[in-house]
Amino acid sequence: MGKLARRVAIVGAGMSQFGRLFPLKRNPDLWVDAWLDAVKRVDNGIEPKDVDACYIGNYSSDLFNHQGHLAPQMANFVGLSPKPASRFEGACASSGVALRQGVIAIASGIHDVIAVGGCETMNEVSTTLVTDTLATASDNLFEYPAGATFPGLYAAVASAHFHKYGTNAEDLMRIGIKNHENGTQNPFAQMQLSIKDLMDKKLSKLEKQGKDIPDWKDEFDFLKSSSNPMIASPLRLFDCSLVTDGAACVFLAAEDVAKQFTDTPIWITGTGQGSAALSLHDRDSLTSFVATKEAARQAYQMANLTPKDIQIAELHDCFTIAELVAMEDLDFYEKGKAVDAIRDGESKLDGRLPLNTSGGLKSKGHPVGATGAAQAVEIFKQMRGIAERNRQVKFDVEKALSHNLGGSGATCVVTIYQK
Repeated sequence: MGKLARRVAIVGAGMSQFGRLFPLKRNPDLWVDAWLDAVKRVDNGIEPKDVDACYIGNYSSDLFNHQGHLAPQMANFVGLSPKPASRFEGACASSGVALRQGVIAIASGIHDVIAVGGCETMNEVSTTLVTDTLATASDNLFEYPAGATFPGLYAAVASAHFHKYGTNAEDLMRIGIKNHENGTQNPFAQMQLSIKDLMDKKLSKLEKQGKDIPDWKDEFDFLKSSSNPMIASPLRLFDCSLVTDGAACVFLAAEDVAKQFTDTPIWITGTGQGSAALSLHDRDSLTSFVATKEAARQAYQMANLTPKDIQIAELHDCFTIAELVAMEDLDFYEKGKAVDAIRDGESKLDGRLPLNTSGGLKSKGHPVGATGAAQAVEIFKQMRGIAERNRQVKFDVEKALSHNLGGSGATCVVTIYQK
């Protein structure tokens, strides 16, 4: 794996509020919000004239919003016209792909500064149509016609992992509880409530309605109840990420110009991308994603680092099982051993390897085209020591990683960051 011909840095990053924002906000509004938030985090300021090109990650504005040709529209809204603007699509890894291509373009010498963004407005259509649109990222010949939408596909992954390694539903619940706890500390998150908050809210509602009060001892009792219905066994409602509107923006700059914008750049030293068969039935294993392993191999080799060097990571937890599988595919833990780390609290905010300090897709939200860029925003904040509220880790982060997965693992981008 080659090295980057020029070093590439993040000099600013920001995001819009994530949530159910339509019809008050659509892609243009969310993108402008993210752009302005990123601009104010560039220490020495940045203007449209400083930016050479705009790379936008978006999965399906065509189907969600009946709007194609999105990149020039987004570029125009922030004053970048007539500069190059391109849209990148890789399912849920769309803005991860855009970020990687931005890094490659700057390293090649074609551009010096690129605005990389991601946006998605998913709530413009009904839940049924959201499911239908997302299913186009799976195998439309064999999986979707058989009723295998993404909850069902990831349920198959979870069932296989349970069978092979003895993982259980409570292990997935621990991931959800942890990510919701982190999400309470993220003012941009869609779901700023812990699982305990949700449980207490439900109990209060039942009491006001004069109904029987469940005897829930803790969050696990709540998560095992009918208030957390089964979606696709063994995955329940709170194992699934949210339907979200949102946008994110990251400013990339070449080494020789980065110091114009900041004295504390965050360097991207490794980038990797992998692919796999679109359908699960064409894969050798359901308990590992080959695209993740390949993307990670490339990124670690380029950065000259090992998994043990990584101090924090944002992982693609579109479903709780996806975070667990990523922990193993990224070689943070041996296969079948990530559950021990989860049970021991190693991935918590105060643990040995904090994961998804943002709240992850599970709590922060998952506007599919914006997720990869939003992961980079969280890494930027943690490495700069500016994460809001009480989710800033208690040590100096020198090396970090983001993992952005597309569909049921057919695309993956892994990015490594260093001070």
